[in-house]
Amino acid sequence: MNEAIVGVDVGGTFTDLVYMEPGGGDVRIAKVPTTPANQAEGFMAALAEAGVELASAANISHGTTTTTNALLERKLSRCGLITTKGFRDVLELGRRTRPRPYGLLGSFTPLVPRELRYEVAERMDAEGNVLTPLDEEALRQAVRRLIAAGCESLVVHFLHSYRNPAHERRAVEIAREIWPNAYITAGHAILSEYREYERGVTATVNASVQPVLQRYLENLRRELADGGFRHDLLVMQGNGGSISSAIAAEAAVKTVMSGPASGVMAAAATARAAGIDNLITFDTGGTSCDVGLVQGGVPDVTAEMELEYAMPIHVPMVDVHTIGAGGGSIAFVNEAGMLQVGPESAGAEPGPICYGRGGARPTITDANLLLGRLDPAHLLGVAGEAPLKAVRDAVMREIGAPLGLGLEAAAAAIIDIGNDRMAGAIRMVTLARGHDPRDFTLFAFGGAGPMHAAALARELSIPRLLVPACPGITNAIGCITADLRHDYVNTLNAPLSALDINAARAILEAQIAEGRATIEREGVAVTGIDCLHFADMQFEGQTHLLTVAISGTGVQVAELQAAFEAAYLERFHVELPEIRAVLVSLHTAVIGRRPGAPLEALAAAGNQVSVTDARRDQRPVWFAGRAHETPVYRRHLLPADAALIGPAIIEQLDCTTVIEPDNGVSLDGLGNLVIEVTA
Repeated sequence: MNEAIVGVDVGGTFTDLVYMEPGGGDVRIAKVPTTPANQAEGFMAALAEAGVELASAANISHGTTTTTNALLERKLSRCGLITTKGFRDVLELGRRTRPRPYGLLGSFTPLVPRELRYEVAERMDAEGNVLTPLDEEALRQAVRRLIAAGCESLVVHFLHSYRNPAHERRAVEIAREIWPNAYITAGHAILSEYREYERGVTATVNASVQPVLQRYLENLRRELADGGFRHDLLVMQGNGGSISSAIAAEAAVKTVMSGPASGVMAAAATARAAGIDNLITFDTGGTSCDVGLVQGGVPDVTAEMELEYAMPIHVPMVDVHTIGAGGGSIAFVNEAGMLQVGPESAGAEPGPICYGRGGARPTITDANLLLGRLDPAHLLGVAGEAPLKAVRDAVMREIGAPLGLGLEAAAAAIIDIGNDRMAGAIRMVTLARGHDPRDFTLFAFGGAGPMHAAALARELSIPRLLVPACPGITNAIGCITADLRHDYVNTLNAPLSALDINAARAILEAQIAEGRATIEREGVAVTGIDCLHFADMQFEGQTHLLTVAISGTGVQVAELQAAFEAAYLERFHVELPEIRAVLVSLHTAVIGRRPGAPLEALAAAGNQVSVTDARRDQRPVWFAGRAHETPVYRRHLLPADAALIGPAIIEQLDCTTVIEPDNGVSLDGLGNLVIEVTA
């Protein structure tokens, strides 16, 4: 038995797999179409494509879009809410925002309709003191009404439960005596922070997707067991860590953004191995473009993500900015007569026109094909040659004729508009946050990322690109490199001048204990457990938070003050000594370290041939408005000392990399393509 490790990531268009044997043994990759109706079918198809013997696999890690898709498509379980009397409409009132910035138009549908939101008498004050005891009989009646209304899951969300959860705990205890299943969510158990709106929405998201995720994982675990798999399936969380699938549904909300997080974790692991500290991660697949930052080898994490309007999800997640711009993004001329690309996508079915599965509207992938960047005879997942005539006809009909452009000019315009949207996403995570893109390396991956990265780097003056050995399955690699991780956040909301430091230390110790107990409960082998500690702080009277790293259970008030002042100065370039600092929340990440994946095993093995031998052919490729005769190379045959000057096309099973004219290319020891970008 070789005890292989397997990572499987389900994307919007493709399901990716990487299989690695220990000690530098066999490495296999697979890329198959995603099956949106039942992601487990694509998962099992990827295993079959790679010839994985499940009985010999020691570990399978899975990145899934099940919960994210369920929320975006509103394919959720019927959920009921029980809350404090007088606060039935908190989830609908929200903050002083509106769906559209101008006018009074726009609609919003809350996750729980008003007729399924019930109030009961109970009340805690902001210090956790009981003002009104819990009316237990009213609670029982509300639970019975929600069952009669056909609710599958239940949320209990009381005011100030972050400070004193006694009423929520008792309510859950009573509800479990009556509720027909285990799908009961207590708000404080998911998010023990102040702000009842964000806490309530996060808990409601959890309850709404819990049955969806549970059913999916149970089905997948059953299929894996039938195939001979005898170990636990791990699931990627949005925080960049893994969790046992046996308990993942308990905090299902934490698997939102699982897929994008896995790619960032793979990028961080690759960067650390390559000796690079600061990265912009650029993951473009068939449906979306995900951009994040890695600083000092560590991905940025946020606890303030809004998946869509009025859906804030306040659990720690890898900070990824997502836009609807991928290879399948549809290009069209809008009502104003302007070319628009995305966010609508052709997805996996029917996909771009060139896939030959019935797609009829031009996409970014179709434009890349017309510009010579893709080979019509070797498109992944396409049987035979791509239908070039259908692609040409659609681009001219939908784009060229309305705008008065020729075929190549129309295709180039699609790429330019798509690139502009992608560059905007990079600006959002760099310039908009005070970071200079020139200080970073652009790490391009995903099936379409390396085709666009060179143009984006030139646009943003990023000096260097890094394209990993297997860019199209980087998210799957992230699944096998991710450690177990559990995050805990508790609100104190106390000025430092009045802070009970012993109480703060006790919270950190309790968080550590809970994390260690959860990892022990998972039963997954780890090489060690590390704890990272953070404080969310602000000046008194401010709204937004700054997160600073702290030493841990021995933290001192002076350390908190100094860390916050330094972070504020770095972020805003101003000092405000006259305003008091407030410790809002304490956050601990408990990380169970797993054995790292041997990334060097992904490097190409064809080191005995020359660059000339790796060259397959050449073809005209369009750059800057004209065609260049461009050599095409097979990446797996490039020697370790390969050095190229663009233009060039580098092809491999899972991805095509476009090298612009005059850019220099070399390989590093991990098999990454290092591209020096000319101005």
